[in-house]
Amino acid sequence: MISEGARPVAAAAGADLLAVLVFAAVGRGSHAEALDPAGLLGTAAPFLVGLAAGWLASRAWRAPARPLVGAAVWVATVLVGLGLRAAFTHRLPPVFALITAVSLAVLLIGWRAVFLAVRRSRGANA
Repeated sequence: MISEGARPVAAAAGADLLAVLVFAAVGRGSHAEALDPAGLLGTAAPFLVGLAAGWLASRAWRAPARPLVGAAVWVATVLVGLGLRAAFTHRLPPVFALITAVSLAVLLIGWRAVFLAVRRSRGANA
């Protein structure tokens, strides 16, 4: 765990939430779709459900910044998110699935890897 208390858990959950919203915003922007709150939430919703499932399944609150936790959260976010999107849109282009998986890996695992690297470098310099 990063440290005791709810603050690190809330910060990690916030970082994951932001990661999914950034993913949705960039996707909408790349397709020239409006970035209005309702549209953004509609695009992000299946992946936010997947994010919640990933947090629950991995018990991410126990050690939210660990890259392996990030990997578990990522897998759930991608699988549930793509599954729900396909169920509602009745299509799932393979290129979209690949871009989704890579983008969310960079965002959900990436912030954890950066956090860990900074934490380790500070520990080595202390």
